[in-house]
Amino acid sequence: MSSSPELPKPLQLPISSTDLERINSYLSSLTPQDILQWGIEYLPNLHQTTAFGLTGLVAIDMLSKLTSSPPPLIFLDTLYHFEETYELVEEVKKRYGVPVHVFKPEGCETTQEFEEKYGKKYWETAEAGYDYAVKVEPAQRAYEAFHVQSVITGRRASQGGARSSLQPLEVDSTGLLKLNPLFAWNFSLVEWYIKENAVPRNKLLDQGYRSVGDWHSTRKVKEGEDERAGRWAGREKTECGLHEDYFKMKALAKQAAG
Repeated sequence: MSSSPELPKPLQLPISSTDLERINSYLSSLTPQDILQWGIEYLPNLHQTTAFGLTGLVAIDMLSKLTSSPPPLIFLDTLYHFEETYELVEEVKKRYGVPVHVFKPEGCETTQEFEEKYGKKYWETAEAGYDYAVKVEPAQRAYEAFHVQSVITGRRASQGGARSSLQPLEVDSTGLLKLNPLFAWNFSLVEWYIKENAVPRNKLLDQGYRSVGDWHSTRKVKEGEDERAGRWAGREKTECGLHEDYFKMKALAKQAAG
């Protein structure tokens, strides 16, 4: 196991590629709890972005046991979540007592307002524009509002696609630090933790869903399918835009708007 690199607490940004490599070499052999503990100690202005998927819920539960003041949660309400997801948000608030900051598409409080602004089925007419409007822009607004410099994510390498080469710590195109504490866990380990610790979970998971996003782009997963096969089925897509290059997404959204 690599020894802990000598670094200031919190980290001074931007961090060099050499330091990032040293940090990842050290974090790679740690448990998710130890990675989270390291994040609490070293990462500046740390928050957790979550859509209340299983991995994010595991991180929320672990953090509640590591610290009396866990990082605040940022929930991006696309206005198209399942009712069960909204119910889960309220359950998590009650169980853990952690602040949940909700950000919606700019200028929209309801689905009706969103569709008046962008048209019906915007995810079909302009996919990149939709992703930017419901995820990328609200996230950026949240980060600016709370001066966020680091976030905890629920991504794992076993989810495949762009995530297959995931590292414990990443720096995105805007300079934001992203900590992926469960990067090395598979779905079975996540499920095991959820059951062992009686962590609140989305009721849809008992109905054949494994990864839950917007209702219009989520389906049940068939036997033997990858856990994220139910997201954007039939499309060459594995991400919602939140973990893609911010400037690229902004440019694509501008293009979609004409």
